[in-house]
Amino acid sequence: MPEDWEHGGFGLYIHWPFCQAKCPYCDFNSHVVAQIDQKAWQAAYLSEIERIGEETKGRVLRSVFFGGGTPSLMDPAVVDAILTKVRATWPLANDIEITLEANPTSVEAGRFAGYRDAGVNRVSMGIQALNDADLKALGRLHTAREAMQAFDVARNAFDRVSFDLIYARQGQSLKDWTSELGQALNLAVDHLSLYQLTIEDGTAFGDRYAAGKLRDLPDDDAAADMYMATQEVCGEAGLFSYEVSNHARPECESVHNKIYWKYGDYAGIGPGAHGRLTLGGTRYATEASLAPTIWLSQVLKTGNGDGNLEALDRQDQFVEFLLMGMRLREGVQLSRFSDCVTYIFQNNINNLQESGFVQKQDDVLRVTDQGYPVLNAVLRELLTA
Repeated sequence: MPEDWEHGGFGLYIHWPFCQAKCPYCDFNSHVVAQIDQKAWQAAYLSEIERIGEETKGRVLRSVFFGGGTPSLMDPAVVDAILTKVRATWPLANDIEITLEANPTSVEAGRFAGYRDAGVNRVSMGIQALNDADLKALGRLHTAREAMQAFDVARNAFDRVSFDLIYARQGQSLKDWTSELGQALNLAVDHLSLYQLTIEDGTAFGDRYAAGKLRDLPDDDAAADMYMATQEVCGEAGLFSYEVSNHARPECESVHNKIYWKYGDYAGIGPGAHGRLTLGGTRYATEASLAPTIWLSQVLKTGNGDGNLEALDRQDQFVEFLLMGMRLREGVQLSRFSDCVTYIFQNNINNLQESGFVQKQDDVLRVTDQGYPVLNAVLRELLTA
């Protein structure tokens, strides 16, 4: 009998923690440093791949994702060494997806050719906005023109290119956003990640907002209008919403992210990287040490970069399964956790169904178009004991 994680598959996430500058809205584990010993980082990544490979022998690897930070600051030789080690460690799916995140400021044609030759077959670009004033406000180092030039370089090197945009930015109107979205869709793009600007504690924007200095943010109603317009404009262009913030042409959905959302297993390597691994019938949450220097030293000295390993009980897994899976348009198969579907949970489903926020058909529970704009509230109601 297959293990539950096989519903989602097995992937590998590699975190490169370095950036050229720290964006004011970013709460990811990213750092700006003067010098990087790329050979030492390569040795650490290879060591961790070998360790995790021993724990997960024989699994078919469906995806590799280089995230960050800015992985396009990695030497192509380092990426090549990592992917060579990956190929020697796991059998690969015939259609394996290997994604590398890139910022337009770190794009060079030669560097991208090196990544392609190493085996990268998909690039995800952090463009974020298509006008210079908003890019500057977001703390981005590139101009809109540089972003388009970088996109052209990526398109020439890779068959699959995705890019990110942020909406509900300072001073942005609904008309501004639909115009920008139309501009993005006119490019030969097959996948877009479209995120509403959120103000996170511990970021420069968070501090500025708390001090009352982050002005002209669209209110909740305006942001909701932008969300609804996003669904309509992308749908008309053939990039359908398959997850709350992600749109793709048919067959161009992110394989790696769907492993997360379908609650598969994934190994996380690098400072602060998270993972979910089922080992010996027990599902574990893994979390690597956060600080880059500590993680690097820990791996090179002890051969293990995991700072924390926690066994998850069935109820914890069920909550994660719902939090991740209900983001997908296709919803979740409740039979995967039939032992956790209580009478109270069934009542919560019934209440949400009567309100038009969820739909249950046979074994599948999914959020409706009406429920998606208030997804967090739907999930809270669903998980109320």
